[in-house]
This record gives sequence, structure tokens and C-alpha cells, in this order.
Amino acid sequence: MTTKTLTPSALYEQVAEQLRQRIFQRELEPGAWIDELKIAEEYGISRTPLREALKVLAAEGLVTMKVRRGAYVTEVSRKDISDVYHLLSLLEADAAGVVAEQATDEELQHLAQTHEELKLQTADAERFFALNESFHMQILEIANNRWRNQLVADLRKVMKLNRHKSLFKQGRIEDSLAEHEAIMQALLQRDPKQAAQAVRLHFGNGLQAAV
Repeated sequence: MTTKTLTPSALYEQVAEQLRQRIFQRELEPGAWIDELKIAEEYGISRTPLREALKVLAAEGLVTMKVRRGAYVTEVSRKDISDVYHLLSLLEADAAGVVAEQATDEELQHLAQTHEELKLQTADAERFFALNESFHMQILEIANNRWRNQLVADLRKVMKLNRHKSLFKQGRIEDSLAEHEAIMQALLQRDPKQAAQAVRLHFGNGLQAAV
């Protein structure tokens, strides 16, 4: 019997994650051309793993490959954003309904703790966004449908391309927090219909802020 040695993640996966974060942080702006030679030199790598990384990001919708022109950070249209929010609303509302019915008391308590932490971060938009996403992902994890989780993870990557516009809109953080409160209360009351409705309202208002 041979022993298989575990190796670190492939280089292209590490490069993809580095570029992914630069896109989310807007170091690479939507519509920006990705200078492969410059980035390869910056990371001290050949262009082969960089191109593999770009293929990963293209599959996620974060990068657009143009024939004979190279790779560009994806620009999302109003329709793109509307479509993404629509699907997230359907998927996450369904997950919230499952959580209201099936979550353990311990799981709901942990979710409530995240919500309480969120309340303390209204002055820090970036931290608020991170905890906001954590709250949503916890609901998905509790609902325990890996296929839904995978779809939501991909959709949320596209949503992040536009998040700065919605995140910093005047009053949006306060409104979002109130919407989270409604979701949390419906879950604690174990009301699946109200929980799903609260999530749909949350995404509906989020879409209005995003466009």
C-alpha cells in the first residue's frame, strides 16, 4: 500500500484567491484590464498558473475573457444585479424557512450571537459587511443543502462586484440591520413563512440600494 503525501493547494488556486480579494477590494476595478505580465512579475510566477487562475475567476463570473484582448474584471449590468438578487432571494428565503423549522436551539443561539455582533459594527462598513455575510452563510449552513450553498456562494461573488455601491448608500446599513432583526425574530419564533418573507424583503430592499 502506497502512502499519498498531501500537498498545499495548487499555485493557481492561491493566485486566484489573491486576485479575487483584489477585485473585491476594488484594487482591480470593474472593467479594468488585467495586465498578465505585470501581475506575473509581481507574484514572481510564470504566466501559466496566472492564466489557470484567471480561468477559475472567469468561471465564477468575476473575470471576463475577451478574444485577443485578454482578461478584464467583469462589469455587472443592472440586469445582472437584478438577476443575482432575485436568485439569492429565492434560495436564501427557502433556507430561512428550513432553519425556522429544523434548527436546534444551540444553532439559533449561535446565529443570534452573530446578529448581536453585527449591531456593534454599524460604524465600520467593511466589518459590518463581513459579519452580514457570515450571518447569511450561517443560515445556509444550518439549512444544510450543499447544492444550494454552492449556488449561493457563486452568486455572492458576483454580488460583491457591486457591494461598495450598495454598502455605502446613505442609511443602508441601518436599514439592513433592521431587516436582519426581523429575520432573526422570525427564526427565534420558529415561523418559516415569516422568516422567508423577511429574507425576501431584505433582498428586495438590497436590490433597490444596489441599482
